[in-house]
Amino acid sequence: MSEQAWTGGQVTERAHCVLAPNPGPMTLDGTNTWVLLEPGGTEAVVIDPGPLDEAHLARVVDTVTAAGARVTETILTHGHHDHAEAAPRFAELTGTRVRAVGRGHDDLSDGSVITAGALEIRVVATPGHTSDSVSFALAADHALLTGDTVLGRGTTVVAHPDGELAAYLASLDRIADLTGNGQVTRILPGHGPAVPDASAMVAFYRTHRQERLEQVRQALTDGAAGEPDPVEGVLTRVYADVPQEVWPAARMSIRAQLDYLGVR
Repeated sequence: MSEQAWTGGQVTERAHCVLAPNPGPMTLDGTNTWVLLEPGGTEAVVIDPGPLDEAHLARVVDTVTAAGARVTETILTHGHHDHAEAAPRFAELTGTRVRAVGRGHDDLSDGSVITAGALEIRVVATPGHTSDSVSFALAADHALLTGDTVLGRGTTVVAHPDGELAAYLASLDRIADLTGNGQVTRILPGHGPAVPDASAMVAFYRTHRQERLEQVRQALTDGAAGEPDPVEGVLTRVYADVPQEVWPAARMSIRAQLDYLGVR
């Protein structure tokens, strides 16, 4: 969870990150566009082309071309614009299809296996951040590409109402199982640096969520439940130390927490 700047590059034997030029409070250093390629292979998979930025898309294509390969699959972790806006254009540039969950594409489902030459990626359904969030297990590198489900720095938002906290907690449990049995040792997130100790990061995420829920319960007891808008009551009590530029995201997470606790 280092604070040093993340610039992308080759992270594992098969995974290279091309960082999109869209840094911000919600996107950290920018969106990570992942190029997956088997060593010596000629077919590449690109995950999350990112925002519609022609120069960025050209860099992604150039990265693949420089490796002596071509893009054969364009895949999304979820439909938020900072990950998916460029997907139609990128698919047009590369002559590929866009594959994702539940948005009218060539839909993927839990356990689906994507191949590109000898490269093999397995779909792991991890809803919660959004209903369509999926992760991708790159077993040969013991890596999991998590989109916004687990970030490389800080914590993520449960984007209520599409995102849902019970589903998110179950997804963290599922990732914890993968890290616990050694299948996944590192996380390749949608934003921020690669995480070399996947187990520790997931443990941090699970603890953080439980602590936040306890803080929300306490805030409700302390009077937030009786305020005209309990969301604002929780926000000022629990998230006072969070920069105001991310308060809109905090409000989404609070709504998800209140929904989880049965508070309307």
